[in-house]
Amino acid sequence: MNGLRSLAFNMAFWLGTVVFGIAGLPFLLTPRRTAMRFGRFWAQAVLFALKHLVGLDGEIRGRENIPPGGCLIAMKHQSMWDTLMLPPLLGDPAVVVKRELQYVPFYGWYATRAGSIFIDRKGGAGALRRMVAAAKQAIADGRPVVIFPQGTRTTPGAPTAATPYQPGIAALYRELGVALVPAAVNSGMYWGRRAFIKRPGRIIVEFLPPIPPSLPRREVMAMLEARIEAATSALEHESAYLGSGNQSSSPLPTI
Repeated sequence: MNGLRSLAFNMAFWLGTVVFGIAGLPFLLTPRRTAMRFGRFWAQAVLFALKHLVGLDGEIRGRENIPPGGCLIAMKHQSMWDTLMLPPLLGDPAVVVKRELQYVPFYGWYATRAGSIFIDRKGGAGALRRMVAAAKQAIADGRPVVIFPQGTRTTPGAPTAATPYQPGIAALYRELGVALVPAAVNSGMYWGRRAFIKRPGRIIVEFLPPIPPSLPRREVMAMLEARIEAATSALEHESAYLGSGNQSSSPLPTI
């Protein structure tokens, strides 16, 4: 059954993305905020299809930990779901993504127009300076900046030694001078990296209490990793426990 439901969703996702992408081409000529509104609409449509075709929904915890206006969010990354939920949830985020995605048809065009921050992971110090400059502009515009501190999607339970936390987050924390909000997620338990099958259930993303600005680099990196990994592990265990049938899931606030 999961296979058929996943097939229906995958077909709806790719066909819908092409249709939305072509129909929305005029938005590439509109102001950035207008293009972002179109992007939010597309993301909401995908999440709607995921919920009703697969039975996979989302829950947000710790919204109160997100400061108003410009802030820095460091989020665990396990699935494409993580990027889909950001525009509907945060409204106008500036998401740091790898530069290769800028050349993906439709997605790259709209992400560029909506103000994503593209980083060349092999670009060295110059790429880091450009990322910081773009992030400073986003903060000045009152937008939250979101970065995936390990730089790629990870597998639930995988040790951080395989995908360590990258120095880009430390550079942003030092240069932006704003609160740093850690965020944990268990999306990989339901929608794995490059996985065809999507499992029904409820993905949880949890925003943790902010880390204040101006802490020493080594201290903030250790604190960030410890908080995200502990919270992510707890969410993964919660998902495994509920999935085992030991406890029934009651209605919870969703996206």
